[in-house]
Amino acid sequence: MSEQEMTAKKRIFSGIQPTGVFTLGNYIGAVRNWGALQDAYESIYCIVDLHAITVMQEPAKLRANTMRAYALMLACGIDPKKSVAFIQSHNPNHAELSWVLSCSTMFGELNRMTQFKDKSARHADNINAGLFTYPVLMAADILAYNADLVPIGADQKQHLELARNIAVRFNQRFGDTFTVPEPYMPKTGARLMSLQDPTKKMSKSDENVNACVFILDDKDTILRKFRRAVTDSESEVCYREGKDGINNLMTIYGCVTGKTMDEITAEFAGKGYGDFKTAVGEAVADHLAPVRSEFERLSADKAYLNECIAIGSEQAYRMTRKILSKVYRRVGFTDRK
Repeated sequence: MSEQEMTAKKRIFSGIQPTGVFTLGNYIGAVRNWGALQDAYESIYCIVDLHAITVMQEPAKLRANTMRAYALMLACGIDPKKSVAFIQSHNPNHAELSWVLSCSTMFGELNRMTQFKDKSARHADNINAGLFTYPVLMAADILAYNADLVPIGADQKQHLELARNIAVRFNQRFGDTFTVPEPYMPKTGARLMSLQDPTKKMSKSDENVNACVFILDDKDTILRKFRRAVTDSESEVCYREGKDGINNLMTIYGCVTGKTMDEITAEFAGKGYGDFKTAVGEAVADHLAPVRSEFERLSADKAYLNECIAIGSEQAYRMTRKILSKVYRRVGFTDRK
């Protein structure tokens, strides 16, 4: 893609943490959409390992998970020839910009962040400053590229709003510098729920192994998890209030088959929940099979992965250095010699 073609398109940025294997929720709510977007937008995607260390990590495990997450990102459809695909810590401009933006972020704004409160409760023995300020780093991730759009799930709306507020505040004080990003949310599947407690988001940290589907789960495991999914005491497959478990399964089925809620209801009219849960499991397993196959192929080619990471990191550095230099001039720093 030529530079002229890229600049004619809107720019989109997103990142995902390397904390284990992506869940079905990560895939449907975010990563799957990235591949579909890279032809329409100038796309920048990264593995946000800097964010990962806000909770305690084993260094060797973090390194392995980072490489696995990068391979998974490509397996899910990200083409390094179409998108800038890199590892966050390989571009120091993110951390540098984060410090400048911290000085344009109010303590009260960070204190209102819901995820800080949630993570503090879960990690009471490690409530560190990074956990408190990581939304500023998230803002830096986005603003460093002057991204027009950010694909987000429902639980990330508060963080994007903070990034927008920081950009507006900085622009008002120092002059037009940052693009104020807009959210990009998929029409369906933005928030998949736990298979065991459909009032909660599907999460890899859930202690119940049957609550969460991982995209590298084998077919038998996926089928078992869906067959054990919590539903209700009724028997009709239909989407309506009070049927959280069935609503969640219908959403998942619709996301991997492209069928509407009405079509799903008609397909399973007169059939029981057992048939429906098996069908959802089969559809999900079949949908993820190419991803698992491509991941295995990529994981076996370390040289190719390292080459893609190096190229992506260099591209990301060049793009953000221009913006960071502009920011440094605006705030009054002396030029580097």
